[in-house]
Amino acid sequence: MVPRARCLALLAASLVLAACDSAPPEVVPTKAAPASAAPNTAPTPPSAPLGEHAGMDHAAHLAAQASADAAPPDPAPPPRREVLQPGEMVQLPGGTFRMGTDEEPDSQPIHEVTLDPFQIDVTEVTNGEMERFVRSTRYVTTAEKDLDPKLFPDVPKDKLKAGSLVVVPPEDRSTASPMTWWRWVPGANFRHPEGPSSSIQGKERHPVVHVSWDDAVAFCKWKGKRLPTEAEWEYAARGGLVGLPYSWGAKPQGPANWRANTWQGDFPFSNTAEDGFATTAPVGSFPPNGFGLYDMSGNVWEWVADWYRPDAYATSEKKNPRGPAASYDPQEPGMPKHVQRGGSFVCADSYCVRYKVGGRGKSSPDSSHYHTGFRCAK
Repeated sequence: MVPRARCLALLAASLVLAACDSAPPEVVPTKAAPASAAPNTAPTPPSAPLGEHAGMDHAAHLAAQASADAAPPDPAPPPRREVLQPGEMVQLPGGTFRMGTDEEPDSQPIHEVTLDPFQIDVTEVTNGEMERFVRSTRYVTTAEKDLDPKLFPDVPKDKLKAGSLVVVPPEDRSTASPMTWWRWVPGANFRHPEGPSSSIQGKERHPVVHVSWDDAVAFCKWKGKRLPTEAEWEYAARGGLVGLPYSWGAKPQGPANWRANTWQGDFPFSNTAEDGFATTAPVGSFPPNGFGLYDMSGNVWEWVADWYRPDAYATSEKKNPRGPAASYDPQEPGMPKHVQRGGSFVCADSYCVRYKVGGRGKSSPDSSHYHTGFRCAK
């Protein structure tokens, strides 16, 4: 979600180093796109920049809150499982559902999709599961590898140390922008979420973060699984509900009814953690949706299999869609990206409400972040 020299693209791409401390950021060019990244279809018209999307998210959220006041009560969630096992799967029957939302410019048009039966993990993949994977296979995650000088030809080699992007609340309100609250932290990875001095000890049931799409694919393959398609993910997230904005129903969550791990407070300066969690929450901390799936909204963004295009829904296949053949993002032409779904603990109602069931995210397959994980399907 970066380029480093374009602060409003920071949340959307995260593809280059970010010097986001209180000093003026050093000039570091955008990561060079591989030659194979060029789209094989005609570009779509430019979409609104990220800042405008965030404003649209908030306006749509306020409208949804107003309409929800007159809506019938949301259905009660299914009972929690007595012993919630990460890696456990739910068999879903498939069928036809309406995918998309009018609240997001890149989630239109709403269209019918038919899916065959499939299985999906009950929870997001956890730190404990990821630790077992890397110990068994000696796999090295993207965030644990030094950056390739060929992709960052203008960056000094001593700046290319392994690391990842971490959210750090800015101190200066007058200059606050994504450039100031995302910081490239050398040594940040899934074992050290906030940097070298942090640890996942005691957080084995928290969702793993700082994993790239490539890491997620490797883990799922090791488990004999795969990433869900975007259509499978949304079908699962809706939990059998039709046309409602949240994975639990029509009404926004609040102090008497926390349903997802998101940001409360003055974004991005302070998170009051009224829902009980300032960063990630152990999987299963909030009620499941109608299919018995946990954290389909909030906690961490989840990678899915599909390439990202803002116009993907206009040409989507009607049965078992696999997404577009190639990626195109008008905000960063030539930089291929995969879709992310579900929002995260960094989603604030005052800024970006893409933890709603129709919200979409995007990032390059070799990017990793403080708020990004995944779950598997089969």
